[in-house]
Amino acid sequence: MNNETLPSVDKSLVDFATTIAQEAGAYTLETFQSADLAVEGKGDGTPVTATDRGAERLLRQRISEAFPDDAIVGEEEADTEGTSGRTWILDPIDGTESFIRGVPLYGNLIAMEDQHGPAVGVINIPGLGECISAGRGKGCFLNGTQVHVSNQTTLEGACLVTSGVDYWPSVTELEPFIQTGTVVRTWGDAYGYVLVATGRADAMIDPLVNRWDVAPMLTIFPEAGGLFTDFSGNITAQGGSAIAANPSLHQAIIKTLNS
Repeated sequence: MNNETLPSVDKSLVDFATTIAQEAGAYTLETFQSADLAVEGKGDGTPVTATDRGAERLLRQRISEAFPDDAIVGEEEADTEGTSGRTWILDPIDGTESFIRGVPLYGNLIAMEDQHGPAVGVINIPGLGECISAGRGKGCFLNGTQVHVSNQTTLEGACLVTSGVDYWPSVTELEPFIQTGTVVRTWGDAYGYVLVATGRADAMIDPLVNRWDVAPMLTIFPEAGGLFTDFSGNITAQGGSAIAANPSLHQAIIKTLNS
């Protein structure tokens, strides 16, 4: 089944997710580029700050107040069980490396899944004032204006973005794309997906992702006319890898990755 055969989500849920994502974004801006920002290391070696944790607590509080029976999954805290059939997936700061270095390309990510599957996706980029919001059957919007993926169909001349070359097992794995004339850039993390959803970049590929990094994309890309899968072509946020593009270019990327 696809989004066209599933019931549309209530727009009030998209509006709610957008509002709290922007609230979390405003919270993160209070410490963004702060000279005394304290950075800790997590067990997996990735960085975290008190702002990451505070932003997730804010989001959890807003969701629990509005929908006390909903489940919540987040990057920084333990899962909250629910009974409603809805689950919210949170990444309070996607791109913490950008955040701690004062680069305004980090994002606040919110997804919601219901009994029919992915239903809401929001990417808020507070440092740039850009917010992507999408609801199943409702379209995809940047700051209220509907957006679509590009119509680029070949790798030659395409702009492909990735979160960073250090995520790739070997940089030579990007060589086939470079040889076809693809422009490869590292406008990464959530902002890369914003660029693709709005047609400013043509594809995003990441060899290493977690569920909360990409859960919003399962709603955003179908609503923007695109396709989001893992490297095996499965439509999932839990495949450990990610490709986002229009359907034609997506096919070319899958073929190149498997060549």
